[in-house]
Amino acid sequence: MNILITGGAGFIGSAVVRLIHATSDWRIANVDRMTYAANPASLAGIGEGNRYRLHQLDIAERAPLDALLAEFQPDAIMHLAAESHVDRSIDGAAAFIRTNVDGTFSLLEAALAYWRKLPAERRNAFRFHHVSTDEVYGALGATGKFTEDTPYRPNSPYSASKASSDHLVRAWFHTFGLPTMITNCSNNYGPRQHPEKLIPHMIIRALRGQSLPVYGKGENVRDWLYVEDHARALLTVLQGGRPGETYNIGGDCERRNIDIVGELCRLLDRQRPRADGKPHASAIEFVTDRPGHDFRYAIDSSKLQRELAWRPKTSFSTGLEATVRWYLENQDWWQASGVDRRGLAGA
Repeated sequence: MNILITGGAGFIGSAVVRLIHATSDWRIANVDRMTYAANPASLAGIGEGNRYRLHQLDIAERAPLDALLAEFQPDAIMHLAAESHVDRSIDGAAAFIRTNVDGTFSLLEAALAYWRKLPAERRNAFRFHHVSTDEVYGALGATGKFTEDTPYRPNSPYSASKASSDHLVRAWFHTFGLPTMITNCSNNYGPRQHPEKLIPHMIIRALRGQSLPVYGKGENVRDWLYVEDHARALLTVLQGGRPGETYNIGGDCERRNIDIVGELCRLLDRQRPRADGKPHASAIEFVTDRPGHDFRYAIDSSKLQRELAWRPKTSFSTGLEATVRWYLENQDWWQASGVDRRGLAGA
C-alpha cells in the first residue's frame, strides 16, 4: 500500500508515520512544510529510501501536489497537516486560514482529480482520511459529551478553521463521491509534543526554574488522549471506517488544567526536584484567561469502540509519567523546538 501523509513531521503525524513504518511494509510519502511545529528528529531512525520519503511542500499550492500524486500513486491520503495552537490563532489567524482551509481545499481538489483517473478497483479502495479536533464542537457545560451528531459551534479562529475544513471534506464526499472520512479527537499528549502545548510547556518551564502560568483559575476541563493510542485509532479508521462517516476519538480521561499541572509538579518533585528544595507547585501562578476560553471538552468514542473495536490502552497516570520521563531524557529535542514566545500555553 502507498500512503500519503500530510503533516507527518508534526506531533501526531510523526506518531502515525512511526507506527506504519514499524508495523507494515507500506510505502510512505510524508508531505510537510516543515514549519516551527515540525521536527525531523521525531522521525529519527526512519531513513529515506524506498519505503519512506519526506516531501517539503505547501499543501495550499496545487501544482506540486498534482505532481506528487501522479508520481507516488497513493492508495490513501491521511491529512494531518494543520496550524493547531489556539493562542497563535488569536494572535494571527491568517496562517490558520491558509493551511487549514485553503490547504485542505487544495488537497481535496488534487485528490479528487487523481482519484477520478484511477482504475475502478483502485478507485473503490481509495480513502481520504481527514484528521480534526473536538474543538469544532465548541464548549460543554459541566455534563455531557460530544458525539458525531453534535452541532458545530467553533469559538476560536483555530477551531473555526478546522470546522471549515471538516465541512469541505464532507462536501467533497456528498457532492463528488470522494471516499472521505473524518475523525475528531480530544487533546493529545505524549513524547515529542511541541513545547507550546500545555503539558510539555509546564514540564520545560519547571525544569528551567520558571513560573508555571495557568489561565484563569485552571478549571477548564479537557479529555486527554495518549498520542500512540490516537495513532492506532487513526489507522483503525483508515482501514475499517466507512466513507462519509465521522468518528470521534477520545481518551475517556477528563482533567482540569490545574489538576494536570499539579500532577506534573508531583512527578517532577520525585524525578527532578528543584534546587531550592521547594515543591514545583510553588511556581504555579494564575494569569488572565485566554479570550473565549472554552470551559470543557469531552468526547464520546462509543461509535468507534462499537463499530471498529478500538479502545485507548494507556492510562493517564502511565502516559503522563512516560511523557515526563521522555522530556527529562531528551533535552536536546525540546531545546531545538523552542518555546511559545509569550511564555503561556493553553489546552
